[in-house]
Amino acid sequence: MGKKKTRYSGIGGQAVLEGVMMKNKDQYAVAVRKPDGEIEVEVEHYVSVADGSKVLNLPFIRGVFQFADSLLLGMRSLNYSASFYEEEDGKRESGQTSDKALKSQADKVFGTVAMILSFVLAIGIFMVLPYFITSLFEDYIRSASFLAIIEGVLRIVIFVCYVLAISLMKDIRRLYRYHGAEHKCINCIEKGRPLTVKNVMKSSKQHKRCGTSFILFVMLVSVVLFFFIRVENPVYRVLLRIALIPVIAGISYEIIRLAGRSNNFLVRIISAPGMWMQRLTTREPDESMVEVAIAAVEAVFDWKAYLYEAFGYEVDDSWLRDDDEPYDDDDDDEPHEDDEEGESDDTTGITHDI
Repeated sequence: MGKKKTRYSGIGGQAVLEGVMMKNKDQYAVAVRKPDGEIEVEVEHYVSVADGSKVLNLPFIRGVFQFADSLLLGMRSLNYSASFYEEEDGKRESGQTSDKALKSQADKVFGTVAMILSFVLAIGIFMVLPYFITSLFEDYIRSASFLAIIEGVLRIVIFVCYVLAISLMKDIRRLYRYHGAEHKCINCIEKGRPLTVKNVMKSSKQHKRCGTSFILFVMLVSVVLFFFIRVENPVYRVLLRIALIPVIAGISYEIIRLAGRSNNFLVRIISAPGMWMQRLTTREPDESMVEVAIAAVEAVFDWKAYLYEAFGYEVDDSWLRDDDEPYDDDDDDEPHEDDEEGESDDTTGITHDI
């Protein structure tokens, strides 16, 4: 098939343990490859933390709630996918019984605590730690502006090192392959191609609305804000970095939202670092992984109707024929058409594609 214009679809997702979560508006589906090889798909309705509130339509403010939603939904999806393998491990242990209802409640509590601790740890590592390291050089570097730049660069270096370190883990490398499958499915659809395994395999594993790009934007935006917003008291400096996190998230969300809806020269430039980082957080999936991702998409998204509305053609059985014709799937496409407000966005990555 030839090169197509890219059209925004509104779907987003996340890689989970042996599976993929896909979200379309207020519905999401988690597809998991179970230990016995079958694909299990669960479809649920998700209620936003700001459900019904007009703040979801306010620029910069809506990003904070979208980020919170992505964390909650991401944790919920990960817990669901992990449950299949916890059950499998339980079957291998003889003489043990458990109350499923009690265990489910305990898992929810544990998941909530784990999410809070992870968030606190992330703030400490990526926001507070770079400041403390930089402060050690205050007696040697008198320029506050130069120190702010060093702190920002150090924050980005720590993030890249973190991504590289966890990529050494076998389970994370496999998670990154499902991350690639998720991106490939979205790219396949948004390029106007029928959602078949071979079409998906040929699509790009990088996407401008990825959560990896979002996190990198958070790092870059923090550099700019901390450069201009300063206080003298060391305690206030730490508190300022924590207090500005919602502001940073809101600005970063608007940037990545723009990146997902446009393809002009400036957008490609600001998206380039995030696309590069995705080379670390995505891996090439195999066909079985792509099958799982397709199952998640089809559970919440009518891609045939989308192709008709966005590209003007109907998909029949002949279009679903997998062929071996190569095609170019780069990101130098024509700009996206404007989209209606209120649709969900996909900004995915290690944690979740918002």
